[in-house]
Amino acid sequence: MLANMASSLILHKRITTTLAKAKALRVYVEPIITKSKNDTTHSRRTVFAYLQDKEVVTILFREIAEKVANRPGGYTRIIKLNNRLGDNAEMALIELVDYNEVYGKDVEAKEEKKTTRRGRSKAAAAPKSEEAKAETAEVAPETTTEEAPATEEPKGE
Repeated sequence: MLANMASSLILHKRITTTLAKAKALRVYVEPIITKSKNDTTHSRRTVFAYLQDKEVVTILFREIAEKVANRPGGYTRIIKLNNRLGDNAEMALIELVDYNEVYGKDVEAKEEKKTTRRGRSKAAAAPKSEEAKAETAEVAPETTTEEAPATEEPKGE
C-alpha cells in the first residue's frame, strides 16, 4: 500500500489520505527521495525495489531529484483537513514541498505592498494658495452668536 501511495505522490505531487497513512507515507517516501539525489545504477535499482514502477522511478530521478538537490531533508508537507463525513476519520493532504504554488518563493515575489487611504498627508494639504483661502472665506457667511438662535433644550435628568 505504501509503495502505491508513494508512486501516486510522485506522479501527482500531492494526494489526500488519512492522517495516519500520511504520516506513515512520509517515513516511507523521504528516504526514497534522498536516495534519488544520487543518480547511480545502484540507487535506481534500490528505489525500483521499493516502488515497482519504472515510469515513477524515471520521474523521480529526472524531475524531483533535480528540484530537491539543495534541500537537506523535509521533502513532504502534511496539511490537516476536515474529518471525513462517512467515518469521521482525520484527513490530511500530503504534498511535495517544492511543487506547491501557494507557499512557494514565486508567490512572495508577486505580492505587492498594499496601501491604505487614510486621508491626505500634511505636505499635500499645505500648498493652498492665498486666492483659494479668500474664495472660501467669501462663500461661507460668518454667523455670530447674536444671529444664531439658542434652541438647545436642557437634557433630561
